Amino acid sequence: MKKVKRKQAMVHTLSLSALAALLLLSGCGGGGGESKEPVDGKVTLHFLTQSSALAPADPNDKLINKRLEEKTGIHIDWKNYTNDVFAEKRNLAVASGDLPDAIFDAGYGDYDLLKLAKDGVIIPLDDLIEQHMPNFKKVLEQAPEYKKMITAPDGHIYSFPWIEELGSGKERIQSVDDLPWINVEWLKKLGLEMPKTTDELKKVLIAFKTQDPNGNGKADEIPLSFINKPGGEDLAFLYGSFGLGENWDHTVVTNDGKVVFTAAQDGYKEAVKFIHELYQEGLVDIEAFQQDWNTYLAKGKDHRYGLYFTWDKANITGANDTYDLMPPLAGPSGEINVTRTNGIGLDRGRMVITSSNKHLEETAKWVDQLYDPLQSVQNNWGTYGDETQQNIFEFDEAKGMLKHLPLEGTAPVELRQKTSIAGPLAILDEYYGKYTTMPDDAAWRLKLLKDVMVPHMKAENTYPNVFFSIEDLDRLSTIQADLFPYVERKRTEWYQNGNIDQEWDAYLKELDRLGLQEWLKIKQAGYDRNAK
Repeated sequence: MKKVKRKQAMVHTLSLSALAALLLLSGCGGGGGESKEPVDGKVTLHFLTQSSALAPADPNDKLINKRLEEKTGIHIDWKNYTNDVFAEKRNLAVASGDLPDAIFDAGYGDYDLLKLAKDGVIIPLDDLIEQHMPNFKKVLEQAPEYKKMITAPDGHIYSFPWIEELGSGKERIQSVDDLPWINVEWLKKLGLEMPKTTDELKKVLIAFKTQDPNGNGKADEIPLSFINKPGGEDLAFLYGSFGLGENWDHTVVTNDGKVVFTAAQDGYKEAVKFIHELYQEGLVDIEAFQQDWNTYLAKGKDHRYGLYFTWDKANITGANDTYDLMPPLAGPSGEINVTRTNGIGLDRGRMVITSSNKHLEETAKWVDQLYDPLQSVQNNWGTYGDETQQNIFEFDEAKGMLKHLPLEGTAPVELRQKTSIAGPLAILDEYYGKYTTMPDDAAWRLKLLKDVMVPHMKAENTYPNVFFSIEDLDRLSTIQADLFPYVERKRTEWYQNGNIDQEWDAYLKELDRLGLQEWLKIKQAGYDRNAK
């Protein structure tokens, strides 16, 4: 923006021939159209991106990007913002017309992509993929389902995706998000067995509250804690004991392909009543309804929880033996069910190319390198051979394989933020054992899922990552803006106050008034299209 103004000030002093030369270089565009003076004879591309505050301010200081420049002969001039302000800066750049050549780690949702395409801000990528991207084409040939997922309703591809597979089908690592972790030291001290039913869990939690399992003579134990919003720290896992269960998006698919809104099912009502019983007994953390991650974490580090929920216990209570995974519980009917989440390792809008880009072929070839298997692995986790800081890999040249190194106490998230680049990539399940090893924490989690959870997953279907039209997205987002907060508010009220039986019929009517039936119709049509 400032650069454009300075350039405009210069223009008045130039002859027409000089002006023509400048415009030829600039492409008459905004930020992405600024002159691309070669660096050591290389083509220079201007990218907008984001990164963690822990990462270098200039992405070119990352060893991964230095190697990419050497390999491709293309220099990237980055405009980098920290994650917390990136979306605002990205939107300002687009609104002002000050476009870079591409937006990397773009963070765009489906509506954004379709709107930007409609407005001519970003370009379709189909021809570039076909003509200049053999690595990415190979990924789409090996896993053709992703081509369907990244293709917009008008038949075009507008963005480069991030794809990360770990396991497949029911054994996919995302199959269960909010795993239940129970304090086995407390169980052992009180002479209790691992609970197998919802009734047994209630008795165990009462013992945790009343029998001083931490032995300090104070009633400071928290039998049950969670963060009361959809996500990995919610207690929605327990809903599976009462029927179809619950999901972060309130959506499950029956085995005959019917899309169901979980929060309108009788099993949902029974699950809420069970949580209310626990609340009435004083077994629920009183801070659960408003606490944030940091509060949840602080109490977890002190091992104050009897039972809590998260993706991996190492994040909350540490990688020790105090807590273990609680198996799924039989509910009042005696049946055991583990609800499968609808999440997969796909981010459709990870990178876009703008209409200001005058070096489309070079850009496509640069992006294609990101989909080389060994490169994708590094994009995702970090690299090897960096003499200035800790490495996440060592490279076995004989096998052509990246092997994860021991972290030696370093938080994996922090190391990734410092060294990875988080842009477009593809890591298919078949890459493990061929191009890279599996991280120890992921392998451990996959084994837990396979041994404890997968045998009780009744659902054969999950809701796919449907690419809806802009009109459908408009309706879904409008309905959800009222529907989802209402569901979550009523759930919290019923946890605390009860009365769900008395209010259930009125609640179902209100769901319909807020647009539930139209929402179901759109979601079902999307599911049916995807299944063809």
